[in-house]
Amino acid sequence: MALEPGFHAVPPGHLATVVTDLEMTAPPARGATVALPDGIDLARVRRPDVVWYRELFSRVGGQDWLWVSRLKMPQPDLAAILGDENVEVYVLRQGDLAVALLELDFRESGACEIAFFGVAPDLTGTTAGRFLMSHAIDTAFAHDGMARLHLHTCTMDHPRALAFYRRSGFTPWRQRVEVLPDPRLTGDLPTDAGPHMPVFA
Repeated sequence: MALEPGFHAVPPGHLATVVTDLEMTAPPARGATVALPDGIDLARVRRPDVVWYRELFSRVGGQDWLWVSRLKMPQPDLAAILGDENVEVYVLRQGDLAVALLELDFRESGACEIAFFGVAPDLTGTTAGRFLMSHAIDTAFAHDGMARLHLHTCTMDHPRALAFYRRSGFTPWRQRVEVLPDPRLTGDLPTDAGPHMPVFA
């Protein structure tokens, strides 16, 4: 049901965020190839371990952007997703440390969702994000019958995320409001996480 215009109360202990859904139906024209920063390489991780994945998930998005969904998901459910042959996980590595996450979900026929995309704080503002997005687009549309690549972002994410996705060739097609328990109050994230989002206990 669509919200009526005007203000809407958010329950104490919760957060409200505006979610923007974006999509592309064909790969965009591409300029010069973007190189990775020195010392960074790309790797696919097949059937990643749940503990390892959650550590990376937190490193990329937990502290700054309040990523919490995969931390709260029951371990067997997350293991089933990560072990699915139609889910592909890629990382950028700095030595032995994974410093970026790309998760492509091909479980819907003819479509691919960029389920998670992000780089660790030290790589923000480098070419790493652009390289990883180019890889995501190329990998998705290399699949036969691919008709739609989609993702979503929200107002808890990096303030330049939406503009980055639009520059990458995605078109917004829907906005929604999500209300969720504040993970800093439920104990799922540290109390100092996501300082850009005020806490209302």
